[in-house]
Amino acid sequence: MVRRLLGLVLPFAGSATAVWLSTVLFDRDFFDHAISLQADTTSAKVQTIVLVTVIFGLVNLLVKPVVRFVTWGIRILTFGLFSLVINGAMLLLTGLIAAQFDFAFHVGLTWWVVVVALFIGIVSGVLAWLGDKITTPGAPRPMAPPPPPPPRQYQQQPQQQQPWGQQQQYRG
Repeated sequence: MVRRLLGLVLPFAGSATAVWLSTVLFDRDFFDHAISLQADTTSAKVQTIVLVTVIFGLVNLLVKPVVRFVTWGIRILTFGLFSLVINGAMLLLTGLIAAQFDFAFHVGLTWWVVVVALFIGIVSGVLAWLGDKITTPGAPRPMAPPPPPPPRQYQQQPQQQQPWGQQQQYRG
């Protein structure tokens, strides 16, 4: 029961941590303030990150499959690299939805958003992998190998066939 609960909470916590780290790392002049969190208190920051993570998860759950289906041709032509642009667009859509609800979360319209989306994907993937390693039960212990065959000296030797007519008859 606890493993199942951790199996739900740890990937969400990994995604929330990735979103928070991206606001810390990419809210700089060098990155054109691609993503920023303007909450004043720590509790407001945590609430905003949690809500933005829920929105980001819902956008990836509901919108991203449709966009991936519509753009399958260009993804094939670009050998999948267009998926990075799709991830950036999902982050921009998350920022627009968060702005509609007046959250203290802003995603800038810049190419750095693609890098931020890649960063969030990598970090949340690594943290989800670690959570998966924590929550999956250990591998079963390997069984002992079967015993080796007996030495040749104890094995029965195949009997040679008797010529026709000299075979012993079965008497039972």
